[in-house]
Amino acid sequence: MAKSRTRFVCQKCGHEAARWLGRCPDCGEWNSFLEETAFEPPAASSGGFSAPRSVPQPIGSISMEEWRRVPSGLAEFDRVLGGGIVPGSLVLIGGDPGIGKSTLLMQASARLADTAGRTLYVTGEESAQQVKLRAQRLGSLADELYLAAETEIDVIESHVRTLQPRFLVVDSIQTVHDAEIGSATATVSQVRACGARLMRLAKGTNTTVFIVGHVTKEGTIAGPRVLEHMVDTVLYFEGDRFQSYRVLRGVKNRYGSTDEIGLFEMSDAGLREVAGASELFLSQRPEQGPGSAVVAVIEGTRPLLVEVQALVSRSYLTSPRRTTTGVDYNRVAMILAVLEKRCGLRMSDKDVFVNIAGGLKVAEPAVDLGIALALASSFRDRPLDPAAAVCGEVGLSGEVRSVNQSDRRIKEMERMGFTRAIMPTGARNGSAPGSLEMVPVAHLRDAMETALAPKGAVAPGEDAFAEVETEGFP
Repeated sequence: MAKSRTRFVCQKCGHEAARWLGRCPDCGEWNSFLEETAFEPPAASSGGFSAPRSVPQPIGSISMEEWRRVPSGLAEFDRVLGGGIVPGSLVLIGGDPGIGKSTLLMQASARLADTAGRTLYVTGEESAQQVKLRAQRLGSLADELYLAAETEIDVIESHVRTLQPRFLVVDSIQTVHDAEIGSATATVSQVRACGARLMRLAKGTNTTVFIVGHVTKEGTIAGPRVLEHMVDTVLYFEGDRFQSYRVLRGVKNRYGSTDEIGLFEMSDAGLREVAGASELFLSQRPEQGPGSAVVAVIEGTRPLLVEVQALVSRSYLTSPRRTTTGVDYNRVAMILAVLEKRCGLRMSDKDVFVNIAGGLKVAEPAVDLGIALALASSFRDRPLDPAAAVCGEVGLSGEVRSVNQSDRRIKEMERMGFTRAIMPTGARNGSAPGSLEMVPVAHLRDAMETALAPKGAVAPGEDAFAEVETEGFP
């Protein structure tokens, strides 16, 4: 008979203690310990599904025939995975509730079942009838797509041994339960144990396993961090559930890059792939609106043009507000300090709001110049040149530093019909092919003088910040 013992486990990081603690000594989280009963199985127990024993062999003799990537039928999904699905891999997909994780996997499962082989979709949150209703709405019915409403990991493994599918979807890992672990469903111990058994299942049977994971209020996948270490790929499905566009982003990938993103649009018929990403992000850009700048960024292997929006207004608070969406808050704070110190724009008594239109999150420094120009444009209430796109990193002395892959950014500017490219000096000498004029800038002041429209083109109200004329900016 299995022995049992009582322990207290932190639901944030998985730290175990013999007694309850108010604060976790590992992660510092308060009131995160829950009591669990751990059962120790007998020594003769197999511990669930057992993979075949490994046999050491020379690396040169290992066959790669069965390792070829399998296309999912969704090009944007394949892009984030690194070019397709790797057989025997374990993929974890997280995202906010209602963002479309189940919709994405249902569409991918149906296409895989039609083109690549038998697929088993296991749901622990819905009944089989409810899943079929969604599949009918999405047009995702396939003869080789099997459904099972199950939460016991032993039964799931039994279904895999019986059906021998090429692909397994578990929706979600927080609903799966291991009877040998004496704790409630969705606790750290259950998630860790079930994740480990699914990993052994994937490697032992060469079945590709997709796991749906819930996220915490901080935006990270719920459960122990060891779960993300176990899997081969971690994907996050991002976006505003009240908007139609979604971004699939890779944060870990053993078989490809982690810089790629996939773009989708949510519709009544499910998720649709977005091929023209730059057109999407610039579709509603106000060409004569102050505080709007177009920036060329690189996401993985894809060049994108995105709109940076900024609003600078007089503050009536003791501490002016600084709000950012889609860009790093500390980066914006640094650019504000550079604008005030090096360019004479007094920002200390202004509320500042910066946003990347379309819900995209941009982390690379190439967006610095666009943020600075959008802030200056809003501050002076003068629009930027609508035919110009920019990119460049801003240093603490106000210098504009070069960025990588400038040729690809320039080609995307040309493709989108822009006629001027404001870029760091040395990014590319001379004029670019076609009608694109290269405007090299060495300092932020030069970029502001070049990009800001002439005063005669300003909409009414340009004198709203009349004090700017005396603060050192010409």
